[in-house]
Amino acid sequence: MTDRKAELAANLARVEERISAACAAAGREREEVTLIVVTKTYPASDVRLLAELGVRHVAENRDQEAGPKALVCADLPLTWHFVGQLQTNKVRSVAGYAHLVQSVDRPRLVSALSAAAVKAGRELGCLVQIALDAESGERGERGGAAPEQLAELAGLIEEAPGLWPAGVMTVAPLAGRYAGREQAAFERLVELSSGLRRAHPTATMVSAGMSADLEQAVAAGATHVRVGTAVLGGRPRLG
Repeated sequence: MTDRKAELAANLARVEERISAACAAAGREREEVTLIVVTKTYPASDVRLLAELGVRHVAENRDQEAGPKALVCADLPLTWHFVGQLQTNKVRSVAGYAHLVQSVDRPRLVSALSAAAVKAGRELGCLVQIALDAESGERGERGGAAPEQLAELAGLIEEAPGLWPAGVMTVAPLAGRYAGREQAAFERLVELSSGLRRAHPTATMVSAGMSADLEQAVAAGATHVRVGTAVLGGRPRLG
């Protein structure tokens, strides 16, 4: 085993211990929580090592990096998640490799993704990104729609060719009533998810929590946690 593979294996084991402990504390089965490793800024060689170590879900947030990486890793049994703020001029590329887009937050993006998915002959799962720091009708500082927009966006996704509603996602807000209250924020997301699933039974995913707050996300009921630095290490500075 190479030094890098051993490092990743040790990091994965520590994250696995954290998730397992959090599930036990919450009275949940470990199988209820899926680990998504966020591989942004790290090379395709790391993605390949992660796949060898059993990782099956990876995430990226910048198309200009994700597209080439997904292409050279196309032989791997991976599910690719796009988690970054997405401009409509990037959707054609993203629709070519992503299996799930977790950052859907406006009607225009739904329309663009639908057209791109149909053209690519693919079905894309879409999560509505909820910004718990957003005022009604506005977007959050880190992307995402206000909670009041969830029903509208999910309905548009349901009706859009090439798309299907997969669930909800949030990032712990840095401002507003939930700032510094990560578990409360994630609990609110789970509440929103419960209502969404009644109208859209396929929307079972609740994507919340990252390296620093995965325990709070698991306690709140998240089904997916997005972990980057705890697995891959501190991120290099982008130029």
